[in-house]
Amino acid sequence: MGMRIIFGWKGSFEKGISNRMVDGSRNEMNSGVLYLVATPIGNLEDITYRAVRILQEVDLILAEDTRTSGKLLSHYGIKTPTTSYHEHNKFSKLPVLLSKLEEGKSLALISDAGTPGISDPGEELVAACVEKGIEVYAIPGAVAAICALTSSGISGRRFAFEAFLPKKKKKRQQVLHELKQETRTIVLYEAPHHLKALLEELMDALGDRNIVLCRELTKRYEEKTKTTFSEALQKYETVDPRGEYVVIIEGKTENDVENRDNRQWNDITIEEQMEIYMNRGLERGEAMKQVAKMRGLRKREVYEALLEAKET
Repeated sequence: MGMRIIFGWKGSFEKGISNRMVDGSRNEMNSGVLYLVATPIGNLEDITYRAVRILQEVDLILAEDTRTSGKLLSHYGIKTPTTSYHEHNKFSKLPVLLSKLEEGKSLALISDAGTPGISDPGEELVAACVEKGIEVYAIPGAVAAICALTSSGISGRRFAFEAFLPKKKKKRQQVLHELKQETRTIVLYEAPHHLKALLEELMDALGDRNIVLCRELTKRYEEKTKTTFSEALQKYETVDPRGEYVVIIEGKTENDVENRDNRQWNDITIEEQMEIYMNRGLERGEAMKQVAKMRGLRKREVYEALLEAKET
């Protein structure tokens, strides 16, 4: 059954109203504007009053999959026309959508679940709008990565969000190499049929780490499992993963990175290390300071070692 949202201010709720003010600062519904509307990631109740109203009032809704979004729109009695906008038609439809916005039409972009513009084709549309001076407003709501991170028990103060790893082997290996020394918490997405392969790749690249596997967030069978790569792989030898996953990975500690760097620098001479830092643009004095720090020496000792090497 559809649901109508009732708000606490006077005025019409008919589609197309353009004179409503928010906090007395600006018109809420503007013409020629793209709205990025966050939708639920599972539970249909996880949508804001504002999001529902915007979807009721815009001229057109751009949906990743009109069949999936149709269930949400029907649930809330939203009858706004929809059109598909996804990875396979994002470039062919772009000129048409920009033309509508320039004509003064208001559009809302939604993804199948969560906030559009994150790991989906909305990114290209937003960039094109900004380039042409078309206003873009974000209507906030659910993000699977944030829901998983904040409830994982792993530090969320600093994190690296990678979404889905690249499919191309070379780019994928490059990203895995970069993540190997990442001290921030790492957040990834993965489909169930690829999860085991991903965990194997991550364990090979990063070593065994503490992780939290979050599946079916906000849904009936929501589950968060604190484990390690090795324990999870052992489990999935006999159990098939089910549901969409967010993988939260504990970053390397600063001590781990420092120990790695110390081992690395001990394999080369102080002169060679100085050259590396100075090639990066550091002044000689700052380079000496960095060499001393990484090798656990005093700056004076580095200076003396350089003098000795020069004399020989």
